[in-house]
Amino acid sequence: MSVPLLDLKRQNAPLRAELLQAFERVLDSGQYILGKEVEQFERAGAALAGARHGVGVASGTDAILLALMALGIGPGDEVICPSFTFFATAGCIARTGARPVFADSCAVCFNLDPQSFEHLISPRTKAVIPVHLFGQAAHMREIMQVARAHQLAVIEDAAQALGAAYQGEPVGSIGTFGTFSFFPSKNLGGFGDSGLLTANDDGLAEKARLLRSHGAKPKYFHKMVGGNFRMDPIHAALLSVKLPHLGEYSRGRNAHACKYNTRLAEVAGAAVNNGFSRPEMEERAAFLLLPAPHDGNTHIWNQYTVRVVPGRGWVRPETPRDALRSFLQERGIGSEIYYPRPMHQQECFAYAGPHAALPVCERLARESVSLPVFPELTAEEQDATIAALADFLAQNR
Repeated sequence: MSVPLLDLKRQNAPLRAELLQAFERVLDSGQYILGKEVEQFERAGAALAGARHGVGVASGTDAILLALMALGIGPGDEVICPSFTFFATAGCIARTGARPVFADSCAVCFNLDPQSFEHLISPRTKAVIPVHLFGQAAHMREIMQVARAHQLAVIEDAAQALGAAYQGEPVGSIGTFGTFSFFPSKNLGGFGDSGLLTANDDGLAEKARLLRSHGAKPKYFHKMVGGNFRMDPIHAALLSVKLPHLGEYSRGRNAHACKYNTRLAEVAGAAVNNGFSRPEMEERAAFLLLPAPHDGNTHIWNQYTVRVVPGRGWVRPETPRDALRSFLQERGIGSEIYYPRPMHQQECFAYAGPHAALPVCERLARESVSLPVFPELTAEEQDATIAALADFLAQNR
């Protein structure tokens, strides 16, 4: 059976009539830059994130860049972020002229390890960007404690985590800024690039709105150098159709993640991830570590990401992760590697070195692979995926 990693058509097809009506509404309005469609979506998005302000932008990348610009971060400054993340997190730091400083990750939840970054703080450090990777919140209590002690701004990169919560607090409302992406593959997926910046500080939110439109207020009178980071009304209107269904989408993803964890925990060679210390791993050629939310967290499972760990019996030249991915591909089952090379090993960031040792994120880059978890995944498709994983583990005892 062929199982896609993601099928956007299944989610959007039932909303076709509403989406076309939203498109026609914008078409007939003649308002194609900002306007009420964007304002309405900003309010709804901010409310979902538990924040006072929402600023609609053209992408999740622009949201991070805009937050950095609103904080006045630039040449000579440093910003700490995890190395195990999507490029935009570090790329935006570099685009301001600041230096990205890379920290290590938690082996269990894949997020920024709070113990790995305080020693990286210098007099030039102005901010830290925790990433709520794969739909689970980072360790925000500890991160905020360190940030407050050193007077650092905190930008939550929540591109993959709209609707997630940390100990009951929605992500995007805890730090100085929150940033979200509506790239089509996200749990609230749009129809192209778009994003949202959230904030609770009135002054910072107003500055971000100003910078979003070339720093002009009124038009043609520029108070500062900004950019064109605006969300288009057509994106806001289409996303507004899907937003009421986000809870349904998240429940579907959660149900699939629970089924994976329940069924796979019964398979020899698989167990819930508790880090690196599991003696029985050494007795096998390959071992599968399953993801799980931390107590008190609301995980929205933008990705269901497992770790494939080698044991003493692994003798093949490729990693077990790569071998599993090839095995799944032969069976027509989709998968993806997020992310095969950490940021501190990227050629474009060589100038920012030397980097601290980051052993956990380097291991995650070798061991992690994401499996189909989209809400519309059928029971038969998930059963086929589970069966394939069980077969792989049985062949690599």
